[in-house]
Amino acid sequence: MAKTVEKGILHQMFMSENLEKLRNNHPCFASKPGNLGRIHLPVSPACNLGCRFCSRVLNDTEHRPGVTSKVITPEDSIVILRKALKICPEIKVAGIAGPGDTLATDTAIETFRLVNKEFPQLLKCMSTNGLLLDEKADKVIEAKIDSLTVTVNAIDPEIEAKLNKFIIYHGKKYDALEGAKILIENQLNGIRKVAESGITVKVNTVLVPRINGSHIETIAKTVSSLGASIYNIIPLIPTYELKDEKAPFCFQIEEARKSAEKYIDVFRHCNRCRADAVGVPGVSEFSKEVYSEDFAITETFSHG
Repeated sequence: MAKTVEKGILHQMFMSENLEKLRNNHPCFASKPGNLGRIHLPVSPACNLGCRFCSRVLNDTEHRPGVTSKVITPEDSIVILRKALKICPEIKVAGIAGPGDTLATDTAIETFRLVNKEFPQLLKCMSTNGLLLDEKADKVIEAKIDSLTVTVNAIDPEIEAKLNKFIIYHGKKYDALEGAKILIENQLNGIRKVAESGITVKVNTVLVPRINGSHIETIAKTVSSLGASIYNIIPLIPTYELKDEKAPFCFQIEEARKSAEKYIDVFRHCNRCRADAVGVPGVSEFSKEVYSEDFAITETFSHG
């Protein structure tokens, strides 16, 4: 019994130390992120969800998640990082946030292996939709990342089905409601496993007031109970199948944040960054300079 209690105390101390390190060095966790830089490495080309609000494209103009000028290889990412650190020495974080899902292929995990070897001083973070998180939790933990972001838009399958029209899971397509049940179960199990390892878990939710606006508090309470440390509510950018939805008003975003804060710390300065963002969020942006070399470009994305 005493050993179990001691182990639990040590685990909590490790988690607190890791979160404090992130708050001091990661712009997504710091209360004043003005001098903290990050780079997103767009190495993940494939996605296994059909989100109704997501249109992943290659361009240099749109400022939103899922957009990049190109998709690079894990080996390219090291060349890119060397260049980026010369241009923007404020970079403290190497992150992978797409443009597809980081667990749909092995490229993100391989990239972190290379980054760990050459840039051990950098914090490492990744984002995932969580469909494969339950079964790949051990690989995520072995990648020695410092933080993991999981997008959880609902824990009620009927609500999730209104936001996601299908999943592709182990080579089979599952539509709306059936897919939502699989997705949610895998997300929640995966969050628990990764959080128990001591990795800081952040949860993102895309706020679509008409669909999941009244569901935010339930999501926050649930993910907090599983070990998530911080919660980020992202206002919908009306696009794709939800192009006719209204973006949330400021008061709706604030109401959602207040309901979530009953259970979990809430992140309030999200810039909804591109998958190839480089620089200090809200201060500088060097993606065009950093990604100007002619790397292999993937013209289309795949689901699967």
